[in-house]
Amino acid sequence: MGSRNFVALRTIWIKECTRFLRIWIQTLVPPAITMSLYFVIFGSLIGERIGQMGGFTYMEFIVPGLIMMAVITNSYSNVSSSFFSAKFQRNVEELLVAPMPNWIIILGFVGGGVARALLIGIIVTFVSMFFVDVQIHNPLIIFITVLLTASLFSTAGLINAVYAKTFDDISVIPTFVLTPLTYLGGVFYSLSLLPEFWQWVSKANPIVYMVNGFRYGFLGVSDVSFSTSVIILLVFNVVLFTVAYQLINRGVGIRT
Repeated sequence: MGSRNFVALRTIWIKECTRFLRIWIQTLVPPAITMSLYFVIFGSLIGERIGQMGGFTYMEFIVPGLIMMAVITNSYSNVSSSFFSAKFQRNVEELLVAPMPNWIIILGFVGGGVARALLIGIIVTFVSMFFVDVQIHNPLIIFITVLLTASLFSTAGLINAVYAKTFDDISVIPTFVLTPLTYLGGVFYSLSLLPEFWQWVSKANPIVYMVNGFRYGFLGVSDVSFSTSVIILLVFNVVLFTVAYQLINRGVGIRT
């Protein structure tokens, strides 16, 4: 990467980080409050009746899934809203005519989404410490999983923003796709509790591998192998980045 490209990437990334940090009450506080409610309702109230799951208390079991749910939601929404706003205000045209490759634009926006997701993950982790003793089995696995997941959904958010024509369009995928897949992705339960047929059906859900990979980093237990989770995350990242790059190159949804 040349010095000019590095400066361009750093500039976009700083701009993206400044954008969500400037309105931190809207971007950082709500996830902490929402996750606190999850901990209270599902962990303290319902968890006491459920007992243990996978050899851990129910609260310990759901903590990694809740953190991952916050990471997925915020990485996606950050890039989708930011890129669509730039497109709506015609700012993205200035980026396209700037002397830098389009992959730098993608990395800059995705980097902003990853930064917000990581910060949200840290905040939710600290919140969870008020409810349970957080265990860490392997910090490197945690970092790899959350980084790949955040970059994956940041890229997906950019693709959504490319096709979106109104602000309502950027909420369709989170509402009708991400939310159902996340709730059915093993956040609140172990796949071993399901009948064998539904276990196989659940394994068609990519979020299952993200949640379980992340849970393995915390607790050392998982319904799927960590190597499988990493391979799936890498494949999805490469595919979505390629799609985003092609869309930006062709000017889909941008050039009129």
